[in-house]
Amino acid sequence: MAPKKSLRTTFLYVVASIFFCASLYHHYLRDAISAFSSDQLALSPAVISLSIANSTSSINCEDDENVTDAAAAVSPQGSAADPPSLPPPISTTAVLLPDWEVLVIVSPETTPSNLDGNYSCYFETKEVSPASFSSVIPFPDRATFSCIMPMRVRRRFPFKVPLFLKNPENPPEIESPLPPLIRTSFMVYDSLTTEEDVVLFVKGVNTRQGINRSPKEFQCVFGDDGVKTAVTASMQEVFRCKRPEPAIGAGLKVSVEIVAENRVVPSVAYYTPPRTLGPSNGRSLLCATTMVYDVTKYLKEWILYNSKIGVQKFLLYDNGSDDDLEKAVNELVAEGFDISTYFWRWPKTQEAGFSHSALYAKDACTWMMYMDVDEFLFSPSWYNHSQPSTSLLHSLISPSNSSSSKLGQISINCHEFGPSGQQVHPAMGVIQGYNCRRKLENRHKSIVLLKSVDDCLVNVIHHFHLKKGYRTRKPSTSTLVVNHYKYQAWPEFKAKFRRRVSAYVLDWTNNLNPNSNDRTPGLGFSPIEPKGWPHKFCEIHDNRLKDLTLRWFGIESSESGVRMAWQ
Repeated sequence: MAPKKSLRTTFLYVVASIFFCASLYHHYLRDAISAFSSDQLALSPAVISLSIANSTSSINCEDDENVTDAAAAVSPQGSAADPPSLPPPISTTAVLLPDWEVLVIVSPETTPSNLDGNYSCYFETKEVSPASFSSVIPFPDRATFSCIMPMRVRRRFPFKVPLFLKNPENPPEIESPLPPLIRTSFMVYDSLTTEEDVVLFVKGVNTRQGINRSPKEFQCVFGDDGVKTAVTASMQEVFRCKRPEPAIGAGLKVSVEIVAENRVVPSVAYYTPPRTLGPSNGRSLLCATTMVYDVTKYLKEWILYNSKIGVQKFLLYDNGSDDDLEKAVNELVAEGFDISTYFWRWPKTQEAGFSHSALYAKDACTWMMYMDVDEFLFSPSWYNHSQPSTSLLHSLISPSNSSSSKLGQISINCHEFGPSGQQVHPAMGVIQGYNCRRKLENRHKSIVLLKSVDDCLVNVIHHFHLKKGYRTRKPSTSTLVVNHYKYQAWPEFKAKFRRRVSAYVLDWTNNLNPNSNDRTPGLGFSPIEPKGWPHKFCEIHDNRLKDLTLRWFGIESSESGVRMAWQ
């Protein structure tokens, strides 16, 4: 009897161990795998090769890296004996964004206005994620939709492009492998054709700050036939190359080939005819460019203030706003403001966006101001003016002040304001709500003569390298200063943790670039309100611009006393 009892005990122990191990995997290992963010998985453009269970071969990202049409992987539907077939999947490509967001880009052959109704992303695991409309990428126009990658899909490498379906209840059969998702860490995301060359915006090639690879290492590639031209400049994320000769038709994908690796960078950019931002009523003397994400509540204050002191045209690079930016812009345009938007969805590309604007706006603008929507230019000398005037800024850049000296850029230092006791977004706007700042002067913002910008388009957030012969003026803060309302009420500031347009710190919860000036001193990596936050960064009470704008833009109201023009 003892041997049987021992055998029974051993059997029960083995069964219990199996269940225990399975439980550990389910609760810990699974979550550990899915805990990686898409950014962490995409830091390097290295090829991922992974053995899949029940498969005799490994799947390599590089094998089909440039196959971008998910619809091509679906088998034909319908035959004489079959019931009526469903519409085929829409031809798309897709990019994996941070926080497991998949940006589906519909082929330009499908007109955005023809995409009505509800759509879904259908993944290779047969899981479905609803797709919401994001925006239209221009040149050529392509509708984009956003969906979230399901948890189980995040554990299957390499990540594949989902099918884009209107009826996911009856999906088609997937016979050939789906193409891999493009990674934002390694891609060509935009292009701009000039009269002389083609400019590509490329991520993941010049990866080290301040170090750029030689143009001789690359070629530009146009279309499937592989027409190639020489790259003439490679600086930061900007690559310039010669236009094809003889001329080829527009509407072809364009990319960069790394010659030594015989590798073409995945691309969502197209070769198009030369284009620039068109002047509305002739060339404007002064325009302003900024990159925005969910800034609708601040926008009217920024637009109204700057238009009254001399900015004539505004160019907004939309970094994927989901707070109804289009509606806010349309309302401002209806009030007479000259505002254009450019969809620029790509994370950590602020420098490249400003480089793009220096070319894109050169026919519409003479000077360009690069400033964020929480930054306001101010001169103490303006305090003597009873009303704002466009001459306040125009006098700084008028031909009489700039031509003889070859002035190409004015760089203005910043004062950084703290929460100033605020618990929520101030109803009268940021200028009225925040009046206590740090003593320290921080890095500068710029007003740039566009024709003076060096052909390489190099900039370091808000200021450019200039062509030889042009100079930069740096006034003291007693003459000209930028009030930067950086550290706002905690609910507003906290929103920056999960979404940044900054080139250096996209997500403050990641331990990346811990010493960057974009980080908040002493805050760390957790979006938890520090003790005493409302009174932090308060060393000097500075009411100068607050008092001035109250005089300029305050409106007497019988109900509330005074309200601001932008309320």
